[in-house]
Amino acid sequence: MTGLDILPEERKQKLDSLFEGFSVIAEDTYVYLCDMKYDVSRWSKMLVDTYGLPSEYMKAAGDIWEEHIHPEDRETYHKGIDDIFSGRAQGHDMQYRAQKENGEYDVCTCRGIVLKDENGVPEYFGGAIRNHGEQSHIDTLTGLRNQYGFFEDLKNRINKKYPARLWVIGIERLTEINEVYGYHTGNKMLQHFGRYLMDHVGNRGGTYRLDGSKFAVITETLGSDNISSAYEDIRSHFREGIVFENVPIMLELNSSFLALEDFNTDDQTIYSCLDFAYDESRFNRHGDITEFHNDLNNDAKQRTEKLHLIRNSISHGYSGFYLLYQPIFGVKDEKVKGAEALLRWSLDDQGMVPPDEFIPLLEKDPLFPRLGEWILRMALKESEKALLLNRDFVINVNISYSQLEKADFTDMVFNIIRETGFPPENLCLEITERCRLLDMDLLKNTVVALKAGGVKIALDDFGTGYSSMGLVKNLPFDTIKVDRGFVKDIEEDEKDKMLVKSFTEMAGTFGARVCVEGVETAGIRDILKEYNVHSFQGYYYSRPVRMEKILEDLG
Repeated sequence: MTGLDILPEERKQKLDSLFEGFSVIAEDTYVYLCDMKYDVSRWSKMLVDTYGLPSEYMKAAGDIWEEHIHPEDRETYHKGIDDIFSGRAQGHDMQYRAQKENGEYDVCTCRGIVLKDENGVPEYFGGAIRNHGEQSHIDTLTGLRNQYGFFEDLKNRINKKYPARLWVIGIERLTEINEVYGYHTGNKMLQHFGRYLMDHVGNRGGTYRLDGSKFAVITETLGSDNISSAYEDIRSHFREGIVFENVPIMLELNSSFLALEDFNTDDQTIYSCLDFAYDESRFNRHGDITEFHNDLNNDAKQRTEKLHLIRNSISHGYSGFYLLYQPIFGVKDEKVKGAEALLRWSLDDQGMVPPDEFIPLLEKDPLFPRLGEWILRMALKESEKALLLNRDFVINVNISYSQLEKADFTDMVFNIIRETGFPPENLCLEITERCRLLDMDLLKNTVVALKAGGVKIALDDFGTGYSSMGLVKNLPFDTIKVDRGFVKDIEEDEKDKMLVKSFTEMAGTFGARVCVEGVETAGIRDILKEYNVHSFQGYYYSRPVRMEKILEDLG
């Protein structure tokens, strides 16, 4: 209900006039104005679109806006509004988190003032809301448009259906450059790189500074071949080395791009696809430019649409997501001693979507840490009954490096443990070799803090990457999980037997227990029983199942 049907025309004209006056002097803020006599408000169109409000004109707008306020902030917000309308306060200045249409929260500062009529009676309440997620769109270091400007321009292209090519290019090992040469030199290098990229692109596209060492280009005129050629020119230039304060520095680059031609998507989905291709460039293609399309094992349009559907599922109560559990069996008694929670997602018209079709993309999406919280909470809640049947039952939950790099990760884990009442000693968090991407001190502090709180830590897929041994040496793991690739041929391959045996002996040296994945035959099981292995996981014992099936086995 807009409330315009109860607002006299002269009051509407006055409301609009005052609103326009507020808007003229409001810089980078959302304006709102309420006629307190009729409780009818007018709000900024941009704010209405960003947060999915029903209309620019609203009846009881304070109540409607309260539904968008983070639950933990609502009491303070409600009291502030109540004080305004009861006459106890003549204005407010507060900060809270407000939820956008995609489910993400922005930190906002809201300042308002009561305007009184000639008799001193409160007549209007108006002010401005500043979204701290969307301040200036200029990067102060390079002078380029920043990531907020990038996403704003990308949204506009999607909304207006303007085709373009999106190109991301980044500097490898920026942290090392800062550590060796100092942040002053690192900043100078970023400024030089941004200027060179902008000059190289010229008037063929817009240039942006994203987070860290990444830059982006949005172009209509550069085709795929042009972008590839331009990247190689830039790459060659910086490989030859540039000199800062008499210090020659050679830069290695990574890059990705995609064609924006399908507009049934959103900006975050598109960027996740770019980021996925960027990781392909960085980790699998030695910095060669990587296009997000068929050479990534699927059609780009299908992948983009699928990720868009996933993001919508997350933003609408995690619809379609559910957990299966692969049991973990003890070696000696071959009974269920725990389980690993595995994320699954289904579409009404397609059924279950294979995990390898959506998880690699999803891990790069900004919404993934939020989904990770849901996975952890759901796994603990669904495992409660298992503890009643076996108090030593341990539930394993996979954690991505994007979750671990968040400053509040440890607090999040312990908050969920307290919320569910789940014993921390019955939770094991699995991290992968890819966590080498994180700062080792940060990772070690996180692991030590979790273990101090009783949580167990496992290293998943041991042996698949060159950093596995270094991680085991530096981090106090409770369990090392040997990857299935080392045991699938162990019945015929003597080298695999020697490898697995050495893995188990090494794990014992560091005080860790060993779980072997991929146990699919009795022969594999029998061979592994000869080694220092403590638990098995694999199809010989069980495929991933619902928790109800595990409860049956425990019972």
